[in-house]
Amino acid sequence: MTTQSSTKTNTGPARQQYISVELRNWIIAQAQAGVAPETVLEAMKSSGWHEDVAIQALEETLRSHLTEHVQKTQAAAPANHEPQPVPVPDAPVADSPSRIRILDRDVTVLMSMKHPRVLVLGGFMSDQECDQVVALAGPRMARSETVDNLTGGSEVNVARTSRGMFFERGETGVIDRIERRIAALLSWPVQNGEGLQVLHYQPGAEYKPHYDYFDPVHPGSATILKRGGQRVGTLLMYLNTPKKGGGTTFPDVGLEVAPIKGNACFFSYDRAHVNTRSLHGGAPVIEGEKWVATKWLREREFI
Repeated sequence: MTTQSSTKTNTGPARQQYISVELRNWIIAQAQAGVAPETVLEAMKSSGWHEDVAIQALEETLRSHLTEHVQKTQAAAPANHEPQPVPVPDAPVADSPSRIRILDRDVTVLMSMKHPRVLVLGGFMSDQECDQVVALAGPRMARSETVDNLTGGSEVNVARTSRGMFFERGETGVIDRIERRIAALLSWPVQNGEGLQVLHYQPGAEYKPHYDYFDPVHPGSATILKRGGQRVGTLLMYLNTPKKGGGTTFPDVGLEVAPIKGNACFFSYDRAHVNTRSLHGGAPVIEGEKWVATKWLREREFI
């Protein structure tokens, strides 16, 4: 790690360290071997690297390597290759009802869009249920992570600045009730859902636009897909109402869904492709805070 390199970090005179070709190759080799990024970071710090320099080296190297891998994969793929559509969950709104009965609740259909498939539902959860979920999740919050596309694991990502946690399926009475309500709404088995995730956004926190499906061109996707197949739908449940900001955005169609306590936003994607127009993000919270619960739905039983 001491040979001359082509990249110099901008950390001031006391922290001028060079990211060598050998270091980049070592980082890539660790990622390909399945070593977690935080473990690689600790190894670099133990070797004398300043933490901010080590983080920069990790992010730049892995991002560059992933981009090269995707470009090579796409170049080798047939022109205009697109996955075949698969069945996806959906709500019973074909005849444009204003309200639908879901187990124990009457839910209001506030908006229905076909492409992308987006539904906004009013009163999906009661205020009491929202408060219960926040109270249960609060003591277990940690910095949110995203999928590591190289290994199939998870990693802290600058694009996601919230805090979060996961419940096990059916972990408590209120979680079980919400999961059964989701299954009834979308005619999709409870066991095909990932554990409920709760996120907390403070002022300035956001989740930049992204897709929820796992892109098959990424090296880590094969490992993820073994646990239940592809993701095919997402249900967001707003657990409070921020004073300003925090909406769910769909940049491809210029849509922003307001985060109103108790409401839900559902969207589906029948293939892992940009043509689903399912690009979405969590807009920055401007004032107040935002609590949201997410349920991701898989093709098959999630294990």
